[in-house]
Amino acid sequence: MTATDDGIGTGDIWVFGYGSLMWRPGFEHMARADALLRGYRRRLCVVSRHHRGTAARPGLVMGLDRGGACRGVAYRVPEAAVPETLAYLDEREIAHYPVYRRSTVTVDLGGGRRQRAVTYTVDRREADYAGALSVDQQAAIVAGAHGLSGPNAEYLRQTVAHVHAMGLRDRALEAVLAALAEPSPATEEIARRTLGF
Repeated sequence: MTATDDGIGTGDIWVFGYGSLMWRPGFEHMARADALLRGYRRRLCVVSRHHRGTAARPGLVMGLDRGGACRGVAYRVPEAAVPETLAYLDEREIAHYPVYRRSTVTVDLGGGRRQRAVTYTVDRREADYAGALSVDQQAAIVAGAHGLSGPNAEYLRQTVAHVHAMGLRDRALEAVLAALAEPSPATEEIARRTLGF
């Protein structure tokens, strides 16, 4: 692979998915592999006013936030499909979420194999970054949110289920899911107070 100014390179590329891309990539790929990204963690840290919430009642979706490590899925995209794939991913990830930044990272594919990969990380300076929320705050926001792509709670359940299907755990997301199972009479008030809607 030859480097280009954007760090993506030419030829085939790899794309790292940590949320819905794990089970619904939506683009052509020639290989799929479990992957580990160090230095970032999967986190419910992005306010959603479109896919999993609305402007009047926002929800939360996953972002790759600094710190820790994240296990996900890497897809190898053939060179001919790279421009179309990046355009699709930019539309899917950035169009409704200006908090995301297309980034080039290094992932571990196992067996000592390391690859550069495209992924989307969060910019903590953006207004829709919500990284410092407690488990109860996250659960309260997720519980009542519903957007164009469906209920926010179902998005969380699917993510946890797919993480488990890979033989992995994500204790932070599991804690939010457990809190959803025990709603409080103050749930909506907590969500309103947290996001100010």
